[in-house]
Amino acid sequence: MNLKKYLVRALHRLQKGPGYTYKELLVWYCDNTNTHGPKRIIKEGPKKKLIWFFLTLLFASLVFWQWGILINTYLSYNVTSSLSIGFKTMKFPAVTVCNANPFKYSEVKPLLKELDRLIEAALERILQPTPGNGSEDVSPPLDLRLWNQIPLVLIDEHDKDNPVILDIFETDQTAGGNETSASNETAGDNQNSVGNETTTHSETTAGNQTTAPPAPANTTTEEKKYKLAVKLCSHEGSNNCTYRNFTSAAQAVSEWYILQSTSILSKVPLHDRIRMGYQAEDMILACLYGAEPCNYKNFTQIYHPDHGNCYIFNWGMDEEALNSSNPGAEFGLKLILDISQQDYIPYLSSAAGARLMLHQQKSFPFLKDQGIYAMAGTETSIGVLVDELERMGYPYSDCTMNGSDVPVKNLYSQYNTSYSIQACLRSCFQNHMAEICGCGHYMFPLPKGVNYCNNEDNPGWAYCYSSLRSSIKQRQICIDSCKETCNDTQYKMTISMADWPSEASEDWIFHILSYERDMSTNVTLDRNGIIKLNIYFQEYNYRTISESAATTIVWLLSSLGGQFGFWMGGSVLCLIEFGEIIIDSLWITIINVIGWCKGLKQKRVRARYPDTPPTVSELVEAHTNLGFQHEAMGGWEAVPAEQSGVVAAVEGRGQDILTVTARPWPGGS
Repeated sequence: MNLKKYLVRALHRLQKGPGYTYKELLVWYCDNTNTHGPKRIIKEGPKKKLIWFFLTLLFASLVFWQWGILINTYLSYNVTSSLSIGFKTMKFPAVTVCNANPFKYSEVKPLLKELDRLIEAALERILQPTPGNGSEDVSPPLDLRLWNQIPLVLIDEHDKDNPVILDIFETDQTAGGNETSASNETAGDNQNSVGNETTTHSETTAGNQTTAPPAPANTTTEEKKYKLAVKLCSHEGSNNCTYRNFTSAAQAVSEWYILQSTSILSKVPLHDRIRMGYQAEDMILACLYGAEPCNYKNFTQIYHPDHGNCYIFNWGMDEEALNSSNPGAEFGLKLILDISQQDYIPYLSSAAGARLMLHQQKSFPFLKDQGIYAMAGTETSIGVLVDELERMGYPYSDCTMNGSDVPVKNLYSQYNTSYSIQACLRSCFQNHMAEICGCGHYMFPLPKGVNYCNNEDNPGWAYCYSSLRSSIKQRQICIDSCKETCNDTQYKMTISMADWPSEASEDWIFHILSYERDMSTNVTLDRNGIIKLNIYFQEYNYRTISESAATTIVWLLSSLGGQFGFWMGGSVLCLIEFGEIIIDSLWITIINVIGWCKGLKQKRVRARYPDTPPTVSELVEAHTNLGFQHEAMGGWEAVPAEQSGVVAAVEGRGQDILTVTARPWPGGS
């Protein structure tokens, strides 16, 4: 069947009456549509027709403008937060307790002996620089190899535009390759200004420095304009150095000691670090959960780089999490801890007490960020309220259910813990440090095939670590890579404290606790090392903060229909009618294109054969009448019968039969 005829019939079936031109189709649509406005355009007079055409065009534009706003609002995927309060029996949170001091000083002292001697000598020179004030005890010479790797320096800021770097130790002895001793010169002697030094609010970068002692103790307050700083260089002997200065020398000493001890302890095997920490049987003296007694065996031990051995109650790794039978202090967890404050590392732990944190089961405790301190000699009561957060996932927010879609490798997965954004951020930082610095920081888990940084194997690790930690670009990369969890539980704590034990009861309490721990009749405990904890639910009411979509597909459709009905009185059927006219227009366009192509082809054929094609009778006459053949040779010709395309049989005289073959006329019908 001819394609054009088929399309014409199909068009008839679709439109049932409209014409075959665009104008006729448009007139038919305006006359039959249920949308207000188009009917008035074709039925009114010339003036009103122009007015109605303008109004229809204006309101149609308003509809499309409003539709664009509504669709853009829907695609922004905004959310609304709702707060609901429920009541149910809840799982008791996991409770992690650690000592503020990571190691027993008696165990780790052989490793930190030289480091302690260095900082004591440095403090003596800072605090007692004048003759006769220093200690006159004869001691072995200092081994300054540790000092030269990450030294402490003084920055003289009498001239803020040209600060001067002062060495605490002046080289005048030899021990261990490079040893210095203090001089009695004043700060004004033998000083050279730092020409290429740049000072910021937290760091000073310099290429030159001078060797000079600090200012004497009898100078005035105005003359003592210097700060203690930690000098960090990209490699030993390099001029590419950073000076991290502090407002207080106490901060500088703590930071310097942490960097140096980190380098030393990173080379100690894990099992030795665990052995040097506080053991559960020594730290956890008493335990009671509700009405059931418990002990240190009910705690799970993990090693935390910041706090050494930590112990987790109700972690839920090996057994089901415990439910709280009732709210109130009598149904919570009660602990008595011994922190052994007398065995603290002097320069590493300046705070004394226990560090604790409440968190979900099977999650890693990040005590440095989310933990709280419990003070020695007190009873600390912690009332807990629960907030459950429920975030909507993609596309409403960039949260994750379990971290599987986060591009950062979670280094804390070795603990079999759930994903958290804190774990992701630390893993991201450690991965960057391993890539840039060639080693990993002691405070975070290691990627596969990477070792911890130390001064011997990685001389410039502290400079690299400091630069990376202060890099805004690096922080932003990790923030963009990590995602919040979609569901989270937060524990809001109400904390109160009281002295414990009281003066009236401390004798018998310390006697009992000392006997239970050491089997000794002597008192081996005091209030400087004892902490009592009460952790309980204040009530079983919990708050759920959940997100819901601010705009839904139902909202979008109703809003689109409302705008369309308000401005043009239309409905969904009007949209179907509009779709119908578009389909009809496409059909007409296809028919016109096919007709145009057909006409173009015929024009080309006519240009090649200008005369009318011959009939069969004319072909026969041309075969029998040579004169006629010569007259008509311009337009046709006779061909042999064996080249038959169209065969016509004609009777002749006698027995002769003439077979004439007419070649098909190109372009003919």
